[in-house]
Amino acid sequence: MDIVTSELYKKQLKDILEMLIKIDVDATKSFKIYLDTVIMNMPTKVKKYKKSIYFDDDNIKDIEFQGCRIPFMIDDVNNRYYIIGITSKG
Repeated sequence: MDIVTSELYKKQLKDILEMLIKIDVDATKSFKIYLDTVIMNMPTKVKKYKKSIYFDDDNIKDIEFQGCRIPFMIDDVNNRYYIIGITSKG
């Protein structure tokens, strides 16, 4: 399956990284590397993720990652995962 990121996800991630980099550059780099790893491994772990709290759709699930929530949609017809966005709790 291919993984596609939305423009909203890219903008929200940029905002989160800009906020984090003001606090700790090295921690921000580690966060981004680990996040990329989680996303790349998403297809192998998709069954462990729960239905999204934001959408009433069984094909949309959430990844919880270091205080962030990343909703993604499973599109079996086109053989893709769409990452919808990323929200931070802090």
